[in-house]
Amino acid sequence: MQLSTQPSTRRRHLAVGLLALLALTACGTESADGTGAGSSRAAPAGDSGSAQPAESLTGMRWNVDALTVDGRRTKAPAGAHLEIDTKGRAGGSYGCNRFTAQVRLDGDTLTVEQGMTTAMGCEPAVQRFESLLADAFKGRLTVTVKDKAVTLTTAKGDTITLTASRPVPLAGTDWRVTTLVTGTTASSVPSGTEGGARITFGRDGTVHGTLGCNTFRTTAEVSGSTITFGPLTATRKTCPDPDMRLEHAVREVLDGTSTTFAIDQRTLTLTTQGGDKGIGASAAEGNG
Repeated sequence: MQLSTQPSTRRRHLAVGLLALLALTACGTESADGTGAGSSRAAPAGDSGSAQPAESLTGMRWNVDALTVDGRRTKAPAGAHLEIDTKGRAGGSYGCNRFTAQVRLDGDTLTVEQGMTTAMGCEPAVQRFESLLADAFKGRLTVTVKDKAVTLTTAKGDTITLTASRPVPLAGTDWRVTTLVTGTTASSVPSGTEGGARITFGRDGTVHGTLGCNTFRTTAEVSGSTITFGPLTATRKTCPDPDMRLEHAVREVLDGTSTTFAIDQRTLTLTTQGGDKGIGASAAEGNG
């Protein structure tokens, strides 16, 4: 069966609680003059070296790349993003918890009013980033759209850097497992196993990848927002505890189970039909 993601699927969301748990990764820090990642298009065609109208901030999704507070630059966790519609509504994820707020765009000034956020428990590094970002993304911000990137600058000079996010399809994308979900609790993959579990859906209905230690193959049947996996075959290597712990969690979701899936730009969520197990994955660099 052909695997593809239609536009309606990309817009499909799970419940707010689960979406708030997507793609948690530990935050890193860089020097204040470090360069940010990402080179996606952030403005209409034009001279990438000149400032573009702030109005180009609306109507698309922006990944949060980094946050600079008091000269200290912190990379954002995977999944942190911002969207602003043409009616003055902003929403997105701080990295773990989701938020909404009313905003007003006047020239190159974005005014963010007090909004609402979910209150999920997050890993300490992610929680620290969320607190900093929530404090920065409020009040009057100066918008600069330049060199294919967006910078939001607070009154005291702290900055939020953004790049445009392009959606990726289910099939043909190298999905890197970043999040493990049990019930309403989510955690990053065990320390030291980042990038160890990867999943690729073939357009012919096959699925292959790495569970964390062993490589695997299976089949997948897609129907609407449901993926039904066939029995999983895998190699039988024995690996250290963190890798095997990751492997066990991923296997529980993929091995002969029926899951609900959602793709939000570059993030994939798979949740078992009972809702008790799930994984979150991000598209590896180079996809899309």
